[in-house]
Amino acid sequence: MRGNAKSYPWLPWAMILLGTCLMAIGIQNIYDPINLVTGGFTGISIIVKDISEEYLAGGIPLWLTNLVLNIPVFLVALKLKGKSFIGRTAVATILLSAWLYILPGKALVSDDYILAAVFGGVLNGVGIGMILLAKATTGGTDMVAALIQHKLRHYSIAQIMQVLDGLIVAAGLYVFGIQPALYAMVSIFLVSKISDGMMEGFRFSKAAFIITDKYQEVSDSIMEHLDRGVTGLKAQGMYSGQGKCMLYCVVSKKQIVALKEIVMNIDKNAFVIVNDVREVLGEGFLEYHDS
Repeated sequence: MRGNAKSYPWLPWAMILLGTCLMAIGIQNIYDPINLVTGGFTGISIIVKDISEEYLAGGIPLWLTNLVLNIPVFLVALKLKGKSFIGRTAVATILLSAWLYILPGKALVSDDYILAAVFGGVLNGVGIGMILLAKATTGGTDMVAALIQHKLRHYSIAQIMQVLDGLIVAAGLYVFGIQPALYAMVSIFLVSKISDGMMEGFRFSKAAFIITDKYQEVSDSIMEHLDRGVTGLKAQGMYSGQGKCMLYCVVSKKQIVALKEIVMNIDKNAFVIVNDVREVLGEGFLEYHDS
């Protein structure tokens, strides 16, 4: 996890606490009132609540179904994987069920599927991102997928999760109809993008590959004017058969224009290939601190 986790040992737990709270708000106050089933055990909980309302006033609460479904999964995980595998995930799972129990069931949106899909997706995406940064999950299909992958090793956990969550969304489609299911897919997309962004970092940088005969001049100018390191890579032109020195440099988005100007001012025949970089750890960029 990025940050000062060693200086603040309570930080991962605070992130789990806040992350599960945001998830619970999204599930209890946005997804459930409008019947958006976005997969996971919480999606099953929404379906169970709706079906059970026919036999029980108010239906079986979300927190209870989520907890009951997770208990056997954790017992199996404890037997197959050991205590170290469960770790903070057990705390996150209990906290999510606790928040679902504590929070009032008041709907934050009413019959507005677009707002529910977007706002719910943002809340859950940020919440899941915080929990993942704290090196935990909330159990559910994440844990089930990991246990299935223990036996079916030729499939990845992500592939198994996609199948499991797809089945849950399909069940939601059967119970609630096509419209909530379509908006649920929009919310799933947002959750994935936001949580991935939090994991990989929102601070984008640029990586440049520079092919030039004046590599020494170019590298010296970049290091002097941009204060960035440059790496020389051995390369060979396949048409000419000549050996070359290709320069590799990572700069901030603000510096990429200046870098191209430096290269072109020195060698107008140079090739410059620019790629997006999601996250850079090291001097001059982000520092990494293990929790």
